[in-house]
Amino acid sequence: MARDLVALMRALGHDRFAVAGHDRGAYAAHRLAADHPGEVTRLVVMDAIPIGEALARADARFAAAWWHWFFLGQTDKPAEHLINADPDAWYGATEEQMGPEAYLDFRRAVHDPVTVHAMCEDYRAGLTVDRAADDADRAAGRRVTCPTLFLWSSRDDMEDLYGDPLAIWRTWADDVTGHPIDSGHHMAEEAPEELASALLAFMKR
Repeated sequence: MARDLVALMRALGHDRFAVAGHDRGAYAAHRLAADHPGEVTRLVVMDAIPIGEALARADARFAAAWWHWFFLGQTDKPAEHLINADPDAWYGATEEQMGPEAYLDFRRAVHDPVTVHAMCEDYRAGLTVDRAADDADRAAGRRVTCPTLFLWSSRDDMEDLYGDPLAIWRTWADDVTGHPIDSGHHMAEEAPEELASALLAFMKR
């Protein structure tokens, strides 16, 4: 995905650019900055620590809260059949959380079996090649060198799981700042103005 994003930006005429990603998108953004330091000027990661770090820290508490990582990542008994039987029950988002326009777009996506398969493949990658890439970076001492902003939802479980998530990111990147956003997990939908303000301030820094 990181290579695809570099190719896309070059096709659009951008040799250097900033990248931001939330949750699963944060993993692609992190890999983009780690593997293509010449192209990425700034990195924003939201509601995620590096996946190699998350899996290394996974314990019974993490597994109880985030069991779906391992369910979606299965290959012997793929999750798609169960999810596609009732996607509304599985995903459980509401219009109140997301707003009507985003919610309709979300429902169209999760009722498409191709999209569901892509979601599962993302988790499968997380448990295999993505973790391997993070572990290789850690072993080699490779770090993100561009300025990095980490934002996390104050009403999610980032601090409950990891204590000080900024301290974790500072072991992976050279120049890290960040703060919580007053929202639940879907910060772009729940706190768009606060998030946009934080992104703009960082990009102009």
